[in-house]
Amino acid sequence: MNSYEDVLEFVEDENVKFIRLAYFDVFGVQKNIAIMPDELRRAFTEGISIDASSVAGFGAEVHSDLFLRPDPTTLSIVPWRPIDGRVAKMFCDIEYPDGSMFQRDSRWLLKQAVRMAEDKGFIINIGTEVEFYIFKLDEKGEPTKIPQDNAGYMDIAPEDHGENIRREISFALVDMGIRPEASHHEMGPGQNEVDFRYAEPLEAADNASAFKWVVKSIANSDGVWADFSPKPLTNEPGNGMHINISVRSKDGKYYTDNFMAGILDHIREITLFLNPKRESYERLGDMKAPKYVSWSAENRSQLIRIPATRSDQKRIELRSPDPTANPYLAFMLLIYAGIDGIERKLEPMEPLDVNLFKADTSITDKLKRLPQSLDEAIAYARDSEFVRTLIPEGYLAAYSGDEV
Repeated sequence: MNSYEDVLEFVEDENVKFIRLAYFDVFGVQKNIAIMPDELRRAFTEGISIDASSVAGFGAEVHSDLFLRPDPTTLSIVPWRPIDGRVAKMFCDIEYPDGSMFQRDSRWLLKQAVRMAEDKGFIINIGTEVEFYIFKLDEKGEPTKIPQDNAGYMDIAPEDHGENIRREISFALVDMGIRPEASHHEMGPGQNEVDFRYAEPLEAADNASAFKWVVKSIANSDGVWADFSPKPLTNEPGNGMHINISVRSKDGKYYTDNFMAGILDHIREITLFLNPKRESYERLGDMKAPKYVSWSAENRSQLIRIPATRSDQKRIELRSPDPTANPYLAFMLLIYAGIDGIERKLEPMEPLDVNLFKADTSITDKLKRLPQSLDEAIAYARDSEFVRTLIPEGYLAAYSGDEV
């Protein structure tokens, strides 16, 4: 879909009666307002008004009117809603009343990062691997921390009770134009993972955001609930959102090592935005979640792993982020960090081909550590010129808890 006319034709052909216009606060939490089809023209020509003062990180009450402008390329059916009188959704750009772009819109920030990279001759592709737990509800329908099964890594039914819900999730994603690459049971009881094929960064962030919404909605309809928090169970693996990144250059040269070096150089400054919850730091350094700034090939104890491949498509896998990160903001910062590494011709440290979870202190004491607490991550971000240059006014205050 590329225009209002395309959207209107789709709405009529599919008997759509409600259109959800979705956007995100600074934490990546999805918000939406629903309109009827006869309001579509106004949405595309004028925009639909929202109150910025009621959205986390968007600003104060003075001059708080903003407008949502639908992105027709993101139109899709909401497949779990009724067939008779269907519901569709579109993600939106956010504008000031004068038509200029709202600079706290993390979706817009990511667009700017992609444009910057392309202007410098680089094509970035991103794919995510997102983990989540499925827990039972009690007799009153309230969430518990009782996993729906006690299966382990890549187990199958009958031990794995997640097969059906993962299938429903995958079918729903396909109906929405999103193609998952693989899904399986993860290490923790009731823990699942769905992986996405690489895409350009904005599409990858849209897919990751839609995915969490799909999972929560389908889990709810199945009488369970989905938990994306970083460490739902104290003695079990946490939930990660591994981010896979590949870099291509228009000049045909190889820059992946420089891109990776830029991420390694800036990782402690941007960890606040990759791991934004206090609970995030209970996960880091525990059960295959990284603790140190390091990398190597095929090594899941490292911050960055270079996965094995049988093609020439080398990628890096960043293993520290968790699903509470705003993917638009996370991808934006990683792109800028990587491009900075290329421009400064940074080289990564030597690969560390050891198991850091069992390594002697003679090795680990020489390594930089990721922030060990939310407060430490906030301090790194506040002291960072790199972060201050890229993050709009108000974001750091919101992530530091200074703004509700």
